[in-house]
Amino acid sequence: MNIESEPQSFTFFIWRCQIAINRRFKPWKQRESYKNDKKINEKITARQVRLIGPDKEALGIVSTQEALHKAREYGMDLVEIAPKANPPVCKIIDYSKLLFEESKKAREAKKKQHSTQLKEVKFRPRTDEHDYNFKVKHIKEFLEKGNKVKVTIQFRGREMAHKEMGWELIKRIQDELDEFGDFEQEPRMEGRFLIGFVSPKKIQS
Repeated sequence: MNIESEPQSFTFFIWRCQIAINRRFKPWKQRESYKNDKKINEKITARQVRLIGPDKEALGIVSTQEALHKAREYGMDLVEIAPKANPPVCKIIDYSKLLFEESKKAREAKKKQHSTQLKEVKFRPRTDEHDYNFKVKHIKEFLEKGNKVKVTIQFRGREMAHKEMGWELIKRIQDELDEFGDFEQEPRMEGRFLIGFVSPKKIQS
């Protein structure tokens, strides 16, 4: 294994060692399900299973005892992957590797979720042209990075008597952002604020 060129493999190697140490002090039949709700090995209660081999080959319907025996021969685990099937579908697989891959996917999903942020850009009904262009530029940059943007137009004092200025402004902003994002719904008034939420354009596949 080339650890320097394959950091992911090294991470999995450490994970695998930790599982191996746990297994050393626990008989094969008594292995826990670890942090996963799938039934494995002796926890599988069905009398027969539809077996899938370690290379994803279909091995047909066999008794659970025979499936367990085959898993032992490979030095792997028998994992129930489709418990509601008739009979349940089980796969011979390295269970620690399965946990590693699921954990990796969960971390990536969590990272992706946190990477999307809600940004807010505020305007006034009488925002001057330079300030307007500067703020619209920032909105475009936020959208290009995959962030949602809350566009807020704040009215003060007598400006409330000229709400049409705010609506004209937010319509102009909508037109400016047409290629970058879409308003999730029609902008709305909330007290002294005219608010709209913009989401990034979805990439067409």
